[in-house]
Amino acid sequence: MSIADLRKDYQQASLTETDVNADPFEQFGTWFEEALKADVAEANAMSLSTVNAEGRPSSRIVLIKEFDHRGFCWFTNYDSAKGQDLATNPYAALLFFWTALERQVRIEGRIEKITAEENDAYFHSRPLGSRQGAHASHQSQPIANRAALEEQLVAVLEKFGDQPPRPEHWGGYRLVPEKIEFWQGRSSRLHDRIVFTRNADQSWSITRLQP
Repeated sequence: MSIADLRKDYQQASLTETDVNADPFEQFGTWFEEALKADVAEANAMSLSTVNAEGRPSSRIVLIKEFDHRGFCWFTNYDSAKGQDLATNPYAALLFFWTALERQVRIEGRIEKITAEENDAYFHSRPLGSRQGAHASHQSQPIANRAALEEQLVAVLEKFGDQPPRPEHWGGYRLVPEKIEFWQGRSSRLHDRIVFTRNADQSWSITRLQP
C-alpha cells in the first residue's frame, strides 16, 4: 500500500451549531474531559507554532498545564528557540489532535508571559528531576554529546542538591485566544468545523466553515 492510499473514514460523531457551548472555553473543557475519559494518549499534548523574525514558522509539541477563561498555558525556557520567536512575534497557534475521537482543536492568538508567582508555584510542583533539568539544559543550544549534557546535570546537582530554585529564564506563557476552531471528523471528508472568533467587545461569534 502506498502512502497515498492511507486513509480513514471518520464516523464517530458530529458537531452542529446547536451542539457547541456558547462559551468556547467551556466547549474546550468538555472535549478535553472526553479525551481524558477515552484514554487518549497524551491528551494534554499540543503542537505550538511560532514565527521568527525572518517570518519562518516552526512547530513543536508542548504540554498544556492550565486553561481557563484567560487562555491556555504552558511552561518552557524563555531563552529557547520558541522563546526567541515569541519575543519577536508574540502571536502563536496551538493544535490539539485527539485521533481516537477524530477531533482537532485549533487555537490562534496573542502571547503573554504569566506572573512570577504563577511560575514559582508550578516550578516547585514539578518532579525534582524536571526542576534540576531546567538548570542543566540550555534549551535549543548546540552541545557536543550526551556526556556533556550529563556533566551539566552533575554540576547542577553539586550546586543546588535537591533544592533547585526556579531559573529566571524559565516560566510560563499564556495564549490569549482570538480564534478557536472545533473540528470533528465526518464521513467522506465532509468534516464539521465550528469556529469561535473573538469580537472587539470580547464576545464571540460562531461560524461554520466548509471542510
